[in-house]
Amino acid sequence: MFDLIAVGELLIDFTPESAPGAPKPLYSQNPGGAPRNVLAAAAALGARTALVSRVGDDAFGQFLISAAAAQGIDTAHISRDRDIHTTLAFVHLDETGDRSFSFYRNPGADLALAPEHIPAQLFPQARIFHFGSVSMTGAPARAATFHALDLARRAGCLVSYDPNWRPSLWAGQAEALEVMRRPLPQVDVLKVSQEELPLLSGTDDLAEGSRRLCEQGPALVLVSLGAQGAFWRLGTMTGRRKGYRVATVDTTGAGDAFLGAALWQLRGLNRAQLEGLSPSALEEIVDFANAAGALATTRKGSFSVMPLPAEIDSLRAQGPAKEDA
Repeated sequence: MFDLIAVGELLIDFTPESAPGAPKPLYSQNPGGAPRNVLAAAAALGARTALVSRVGDDAFGQFLISAAAAQGIDTAHISRDRDIHTTLAFVHLDETGDRSFSFYRNPGADLALAPEHIPAQLFPQARIFHFGSVSMTGAPARAATFHALDLARRAGCLVSYDPNWRPSLWAGQAEALEVMRRPLPQVDVLKVSQEELPLLSGTDDLAEGSRRLCEQGPALVLVSLGAQGAFWRLGTMTGRRKGYRVATVDTTGAGDAFLGAALWQLRGLNRAQLEGLSPSALEEIVDFANAAGALATTRKGSFSVMPLPAEIDSLRAQGPAKEDA
């Protein structure tokens, strides 16, 4: 039985090694892709995970498969495309460590994931199914993602969704919003960033925005707030947990580490059990996830840096940066 499976992009992150603004920046090759980052975070905590994706039949693709396997992610359902190269993304960091991306993906093998590449037999073996919106930015990966979502619902998986907003990957914002909102009625756990909340809900107010999103289907909405921690809503209950003070180097994968840690704690729950969680249980889950997300920012890259349980426990023992609101 898998604790967590995911469908989505698997790509190369070229992460800067030189200081921001350097005249000749240097980059290192790292595995990337948000759904895979979420699996890596959960696997570091002890989860059994599997990824469904597509890479090129090239050296980059082999590197990605080997790296995922080394982190304990089941790679049996990562297929290779002989005609399209592995997708590449260059990560750009500003002076505060915040990142932006340049994608080399037209075409890219991750977009070539088709419905026939989705293994139907995998979903009854999974407790949680996770996906994001990057795999919905073009065909045939969009159809494959929605097909996987349908299989997950039929199999009774708890469904997690992270609508990562990458403007350069969409033809326009109107199409992006329509497609990104489409899965919400079938989602149990929704994670959005502080920037994505107003995009999807129409307001940057945490309470009102999360309420609007919950009305569309999700039971639990998690809003990651970077160094400020996270806000949560479960039905009519809301809460906020402050973040942890760390020496940030690179924020790539921090939100994925946060979500992977949260899903690790939700494994084994069905929708009714999720809806029945107490405020104190949610506070514990979010605080644990905040610590995982903070630790992920202290190292470069987004795959091999996912925190271990002992590291999370040690940081939590120090207490958050400020008292909870």
